[in-house]
Amino acid sequence: MAQPSYHAPELLSTSFFVIGPKYIAPHPLEVTFEKFPCKTLVITDVNHKILFKVKPHDTSLHRQRLMLDAADKPIVMLREKNLTMHKRWEAFRGESNASSNMIFSTKTENLVQFKTRTVSVMLANKSSSNDDCDLKIEGRWKKKNYTIGDSSKTIAQMRKPQTLKKMKSGEDKFMVTIQSNADFAFVVALFAIVDAMENPDKEGYGSAAAGLAVRAATGGFISPYLPLS
Repeated sequence: MAQPSYHAPELLSTSFFVIGPKYIAPHPLEVTFEKFPCKTLVITDVNHKILFKVKPHDTSLHRQRLMLDAADKPIVMLREKNLTMHKRWEAFRGESNASSNMIFSTKTENLVQFKTRTVSVMLANKSSSNDDCDLKIEGRWKKKNYTIGDSSKTIAQMRKPQTLKKMKSGEDKFMVTIQSNADFAFVVALFAIVDAMENPDKEGYGSAAAGLAVRAATGGFISPYLPLS
């Protein structure tokens, strides 16, 4: 079934969904993101009920994050595009990576990001150009003050937890307030991308992907001036 078209001015004016209508709440939501040593994000509500999990799902070619519901059903696959200057990520329904199942994409606004990062969000199914910005994500990771919205309205706000101590079981933790009538699964997916951008993998994926990319670009010939590690 074709998805509805969206236009940025209309997107935040009323209730809207990107991932699904069942993820719209008629009241504001407070959710907690907690990252565990396995790099899995667990998202819970104020009653500590698990809403979503976001797990690393890397391949030899791509950094990926798989977003699951509380029953471990795949909802969204988040995939980083390789060899792009603007750190692009794409989101697909379920575990797909087919262009027909793409829901939205993101890209950083500037090649060099200083203290504040700005990320543009482009919805896939709309009548205007797919590269037209529909929403922006802006903030500083150190301050945990990222927001999602446009020039007229904010639909989600990140903040540090009230206690400064990290939970013993988790590596990292932040809170998010999501406004009413917003697709909270969409918001969670966007903040999962921000987390992946701000916390790049230190080993494993990077060298393998770089090596394969170089091989593809050189037709299998590896120059001594292009080390793979």
